[in-house]
Amino acid sequence: MRLAIDAMGGDHAPEAMVEGTLKALKEFPELQVTLVGDREKLVTLIGDQDRIDILHTTEKIEGTDAPVQAVRRKKQASMVLAVQEVREKRCAAAISAGNTGALMASGLFGVGRIKGIDRPALAPTLPTIHQNKGFLFLDVGANAETKPENMLQYAIMGAIYAEKVMHRPNPRIGLLNIGEEPGKGNELVKEAYKLLSSAPINFVGNVESRELLEGPADVIVADGFSGNMVLKSIEGTAMSLMKLLKETLGSSLYTKVLTGLMYGKLKSIKNHMDTSAYGGALLFGLAAPIIKVHGAAKSEAVYTAIKQAQLLIEEDVVGTIEKTFHDKQYDWMNSKA
Repeated sequence: MRLAIDAMGGDHAPEAMVEGTLKALKEFPELQVTLVGDREKLVTLIGDQDRIDILHTTEKIEGTDAPVQAVRRKKQASMVLAVQEVREKRCAAAISAGNTGALMASGLFGVGRIKGIDRPALAPTLPTIHQNKGFLFLDVGANAETKPENMLQYAIMGAIYAEKVMHRPNPRIGLLNIGEEPGKGNELVKEAYKLLSSAPINFVGNVESRELLEGPADVIVADGFSGNMVLKSIEGTAMSLMKLLKETLGSSLYTKVLTGLMYGKLKSIKNHMDTSAYGGALLFGLAAPIIKVHGAAKSEAVYTAIKQAQLLIEEDVVGTIEKTFHDKQYDWMNSKA
């Protein structure tokens, strides 16, 4: 199995991308990797490693670039070439920590959509307070405007992923809303509720944002605008809380002593809520696995994303989604979409 990794995307590239890759290569003997980036910089980091190929380029897409224009203009950018490796079937999946919008555009232009999927979704897995019980959250910003039929497609794709990769039999599917009652929300969410209620999935109803980290469902479906707002609120709250804890626990000799005594417990909590343990965000609906790692990701997140990519390929998640949307038993879905 060979994966393409954009070695130039992200805040800590190329070091984090290479370190995560090397860790994965030690664990998975069948894995091979194509690193896309500046050869001169990469060779000094790789060392003696015969399972890594380098696809040389010095061009990259910046976080400030307009996504679609950048993909069309920078055809030799590391991200674009990584997706190209998947399109040409030299690699089975691509991973990047670069510009999210540009990666989605690269995927759409490069590998295309699964037939029957109108709009791909960006889907990270987020932790809950329960051990090893993260939830898949989609869409979190791939689409600012969403239709009820799109949210139905997200639910079906999310259910497949939860069963195949997260190993959740009959996964619970929830709909992000401002209240639990079926009649709550705007017209978009009300219509989505009706579609999800009649779909052959384990739909558990509406879920409020304050309940998300309690783990009320294995998959949470949202329109891209609301999903992105909630995701960034969770991230911002977590960062602010960690900052407050550091300031408080380091404010006096007494609290420093207590921190030392509680270090193991505090580290356990931090590790438990660390999103890097859940891999990257999959671009659901594309015709091949493309994974977006957080821009601030370090080597551990890259390593986990590589493991995630291998599971996606081994379980043929994209193929299962494609078959589901082509299968005649889902004519009901096509008639509603």
